[in-house]
Amino acid sequence: MSDAHPISASNPVTAKQVWGWVARGDVGLAIGIVGVIVLLILPVPPFLLDMLLALSVTSSILILMTALLIKRPLEFTAFPTVLLVTTLFRLGLNLASTRLILSHGHEGTEGAGKVIEAFGHMMMSGNFIIGVIVFAILILVNFVVVTKGSGRIAEVAARFTLDAMPGKQMAIDADLSSGLIDQDQAKLRRKELEQESTFFGAMDGASKFVRGDAVAALVITAINVVGGILIGVIQHKIPAGDAFNSYTVMTIGDGLVSQVPALIISIAAGLLVSKAGVDGAADKALVMQLAMNPVGLGMVSAAAGIMALVPGMPKIPFIIVAVATGYLAWRRAQNAKLPAPVDVSTLPVAAEQEEEPIGASLAIDDIKIELGYGLLTLINDLDGRKLTDQIRALRKTLAGEFGFVMPSVRILDNMRLPTQGYAIRIKEMDTGAGEVRIGNLMAMDPRGGQVDIPGEHVREPAFGLPATWIDDALKEEATFRGYTLVDPATVLTTHLTEILKDNMADLLSYAEVQKLLKELGPEQKKLADELIPSVITASTLQRVLQALLRERVSIRDLGTILEGIAEAAPHTASLTALTEAVRVRLGRQLCWANRAEDGALPIVTLSPDWEAAFADSLIGNGEEKQLAMAPSKLQDFIRNVRESFERAALAGDAAVLLTSPMVRPYVRSIIERFRGQTVVMSQSEVHPRAKLRTVGMI
Repeated sequence: MSDAHPISASNPVTAKQVWGWVARGDVGLAIGIVGVIVLLILPVPPFLLDMLLALSVTSSILILMTALLIKRPLEFTAFPTVLLVTTLFRLGLNLASTRLILSHGHEGTEGAGKVIEAFGHMMMSGNFIIGVIVFAILILVNFVVVTKGSGRIAEVAARFTLDAMPGKQMAIDADLSSGLIDQDQAKLRRKELEQESTFFGAMDGASKFVRGDAVAALVITAINVVGGILIGVIQHKIPAGDAFNSYTVMTIGDGLVSQVPALIISIAAGLLVSKAGVDGAADKALVMQLAMNPVGLGMVSAAAGIMALVPGMPKIPFIIVAVATGYLAWRRAQNAKLPAPVDVSTLPVAAEQEEEPIGASLAIDDIKIELGYGLLTLINDLDGRKLTDQIRALRKTLAGEFGFVMPSVRILDNMRLPTQGYAIRIKEMDTGAGEVRIGNLMAMDPRGGQVDIPGEHVREPAFGLPATWIDDALKEEATFRGYTLVDPATVLTTHLTEILKDNMADLLSYAEVQKLLKELGPEQKKLADELIPSVITASTLQRVLQALLRERVSIRDLGTILEGIAEAAPHTASLTALTEAVRVRLGRQLCWANRAEDGALPIVTLSPDWEAAFADSLIGNGEEKQLAMAPSKLQDFIRNVRESFERAALAGDAAVLLTSPMVRPYVRSIIERFRGQTVVMSQSEVHPRAKLRTVGMI
């Protein structure tokens, strides 16, 4: 059963669904904010308060390490949001601890939890006067020195950045006009400039949170001491000296455990505003920017482990935090050790030059596959070599099927993609994307229905058919039921295959045409030399070949194509006429490529009425004819084509639409917009020995 099914009495919410919702960044952030608000209202038991205080201290260390270790300030764009959330979190903990101090302070110094008691005794050192003085100095340092200085830096930097914006904007426009950068680079620079100008203002406002937190700490400390002593002496009838000692220890401990993280975060703010820069959404930045640096996570783990060894400090909360962050640091370090991106076009890869020429930045990859970091095992593991092997085999197959060698495929990693996502680019433009599941198999029903096996129901990326990712353990059951099983590498390769077939015309460059001409045999090369450039240019030949590939017609028989052009070129310079003449020459090949299993060519014919309608809609003289059919008439034609070919498909036939030679190009130009896979042939392209089988009429 899919996780996406609606909630009902017969379909209750499972723990897996709940965890999946929580694991989402936006939902997790919302739950965290609601949790902070709950701290302001509901009482918290001492053990849970210990856990939350430990989280507050260690998270402040993580923020400091992140601000210290980032290379560019724009890598930590969520800092104002982090500052607000952590300040609210500390205030919530202050209120929760105040409730425990005033409610259970008469029971002893452990009434508000072990963490507060340990911090209190550590600060007091047997003398509460020393503890109060040191605590006051700590707040003073945080409030007057660090926070005020950071806010001042942000305020001044914001003014200077705003004043410098016109000059920087003019510099970007000048670089764009001179050709030093392209339009995309100019947009990126403008965006970074705008982010830089807004960052200091945001930090100036965010620093006020910490200053307000320091003021609130002073007020809360006074309330806890005075209110606690009054409650202990008047309500619980305990001696004044014991009450003063007990409540002072807990109050100072509470203040210290909240002001230490505040001081650490204030230092992080000071480090960050001296660098500047912002970018990114809050929920993604909190995860991607705070938990991606293994060094910072390792420092957090070590700090939490040391704090667990402090005498009197509760060990369990800090040990849990130390183990969790240590494991995460190890995982990040392992991911960082993955090999560099692989270029499957050249294996083994030649050694890189020490300094790459500037002109290399102008190069464009014709075909590129970008993988999320979870899919890097497809090219780096022993089992993952299937992807590169399949791509090599795919290029060889397409070369034999369509007559030219596809450009090399470059595989890169892209951390911006989903963990198990991939993107396929043709000439740097996105042409397809999808996700695969490592360790699972994609099961599909050959009849087109949904797979009745537990798993993740999806759509197959290449053809959009219903499919399900199932566990490897269910392979035998799926095979027994007759389902088609495909591994992740094959799913990606199949998607790549269809994208390449759709973009073959764009991939046939002028250089590729020159290679094809050089590889011709002696007799055919003589014909090519007679044609080019005296009769036609190499560019015209390229456009004819691209027109054939656009309809998935193989150009492997280049000799026959040149003969067709040589026959038609003296009489016409029209690209359409040249292409149609070549198609007539390739009639045997076209009939063979589209034959059915019984050897016959299944055809859907165009009725005389539609033939006449298309002929009457042609305007212009000679080679400048254009189709000018009424939109309502075109809609009727499109509907009839869909109905006819759907009936043929239900009968199991992949039919070809047969028209007269005069209207074929114009009929194809209409059909390719809504049924690109439909083959349109003219009567002149049918080979005399081809067997025809009519399966419908439009």
